[in-house]
Amino acid sequence: MFEVTLRMNEKRLTNSFISYIGLDDDEKSSSCETSFIEYELSPKLHPGEMIIAEAQNVLLFTPVNENKSGQSGVLFVTNFRLSFVTSQEKQLEDIKYQENVLLGHYDVCLSNIDIIYMLTGDKRKRLMPGHRFNDKVKGLHILCKNMRTLSYSFKFSPLGHGKTLANALLHHAFPRRHQLLFAYDYREPCIQSKYTTPSFRNRSDWEKELLRTKCVGWTINASNNTFQLSQNLPQFFVVGSTILDNQLRKAVRYFRDGRPPTWCWSSMNGAALCRMADVVDPSNRTQENAMLEMVRKSHPNHMRPIVIDLTKDLPSPKDIDQSFNKLRELCAPESNRQFWVQDNHFYSHLESCKWLQYVSNCLTLAWEIASTLNSKTSVVVQECEGRDLCCIISSLTQLLIDSHYRSIVGLQTLIQKEWVVMGHQFCTRLGHINNSNSIKSPLLLLFLDCVWQLIQQFPTKFEFTETYLTTLWDASHISIFDTFLFDNERDRYYAKTDVASPLMLRSIWDWEEQFIDQDLIQFHNPFYDSSFSGLLKVSCEISCLNVWTQCYYRFLPTLEISKGGKPLENIMIRTLMSVQNKNSGDLLDLYTQPNIGSFFPFTHWRSNTTVPPSTLTISSLSLNTSDFQIETSLVEIPEHNI
Repeated sequence: MFEVTLRMNEKRLTNSFISYIGLDDDEKSSSCETSFIEYELSPKLHPGEMIIAEAQNVLLFTPVNENKSGQSGVLFVTNFRLSFVTSQEKQLEDIKYQENVLLGHYDVCLSNIDIIYMLTGDKRKRLMPGHRFNDKVKGLHILCKNMRTLSYSFKFSPLGHGKTLANALLHHAFPRRHQLLFAYDYREPCIQSKYTTPSFRNRSDWEKELLRTKCVGWTINASNNTFQLSQNLPQFFVVGSTILDNQLRKAVRYFRDGRPPTWCWSSMNGAALCRMADVVDPSNRTQENAMLEMVRKSHPNHMRPIVIDLTKDLPSPKDIDQSFNKLRELCAPESNRQFWVQDNHFYSHLESCKWLQYVSNCLTLAWEIASTLNSKTSVVVQECEGRDLCCIISSLTQLLIDSHYRSIVGLQTLIQKEWVVMGHQFCTRLGHINNSNSIKSPLLLLFLDCVWQLIQQFPTKFEFTETYLTTLWDASHISIFDTFLFDNERDRYYAKTDVASPLMLRSIWDWEEQFIDQDLIQFHNPFYDSSFSGLLKVSCEISCLNVWTQCYYRFLPTLEISKGGKPLENIMIRTLMSVQNKNSGDLLDLYTQPNIGSFFPFTHWRSNTTVPPSTLTISSLSLNTSDFQIETSLVEIPEHNI
């Protein structure tokens, strides 16, 4: 993702590796071997992308590294990303790890930036959006929403470069209007995926889903085609066959966000899963009872549904956000010292953040609902607005009970149906727009973590891999695809039809826009067995759950195990399978890599270098390797779980 432009009268391209101690110019103990580049470097811009600011001779620090090593390069702020370009980046062409074609290896999308700190020696100061300052900026520390950390020093940059770049970053990383997101400027033609994921923006997608589930007693309603019935429901949704349009229009006004009971899924025995919001006036539940009666009449045996209030058993979006911030502090330490201090009490810190407790709560409730549906009883899940926890629980329930959603296209269909068109507030919860009154909360990550736990317990029952789930979480912070960019279908529709500046809708499910074939192969589980279609009996206790190491630890090079971990086992099996398949000879070269690590394909190491020993031999953050044996010459891995 870079271009190299030769300066006139320059002789050669020099090495950009640097070792350093200290940030400040006046720090006497600093010892640096600086050898800055003699070529002009710049990112390769996408159609519609423009450079806003740049800083020369910037040092990028390696996260949590005892040797305090890093690289020198040029740092850019564009209207899409924060891009660090180094002369060594050309060597990345020989690396086999995953590479998003929209972002360079050292790039981060502006929508992924969560917190920016200004560094002065050992002190740091948080920079708030909208703030402008004239002080000299010596260093920046950036905390991303996907737990990536980036630290830069402007110690050797020309005077004023750090201040200019910091001001530009603060202004463009926290937009106040949706139209300032890069999706509105991006001009690249769309790439159509070979695998079609239904959008549920038309009647035919809902008809196919009703037909697939052999649903009876329910019908597609189109009374919201102009979003006048409800601003937060799609143009088409499914309600009981007995309800008339005028009854529905009357009932909608009594539910928060205009969300009465709507259909999610049905079993062949007639039991249905529905979701709804709370009533506006708790003292008047006449319309709620009338709509629940509609659900009862939609059952073949007219059985009364069970209503489950999710707010009683599950954390609020605010609780989930607080838990995530504690987890991120634990999994993304800012310094080597903080890493080891936290490591001494890792399990107590993990318990206090409550993240695994919330994962356990979600899985437990989903299992109970799936068991109820399996016993021919309909269930209605309810929360305040019906747009947050309802998405998590309804999706997990369907994963446990319906094998269709355990394929890659199936999971994408599920997220499109239960999250995207049903109005999960992606823009608000993921913090795409800077609004001090909104509540950010990574509910999507909590759901993906729950799905990851299912993969660990049922490794042959899912077509997708943990790499797919990790990549999906990363992709939710890329401000190009409309899938995770809006709060509801109404906003998405009006952005598309805006006469002044129409938005070209791009689905995140068209993965070919981001990855080449060898990366997409990593999305597919080679052990997948599609023959099993029964209910998954998940173990929900915290003792049965693990920390999602690939997603949460991959940005800490010191934790990567050389020539070990699950990825190596997976690659060896893929290699054997490719040898057996005469038409897959090209895969053999792809998977016979000598120096992959435990975070592959998000490894930090090049394929032609030696990976240093891991610190895991003396750290509590030991990965579980008790279920397989792989020879590792550099480390001896403890056999206990996290």
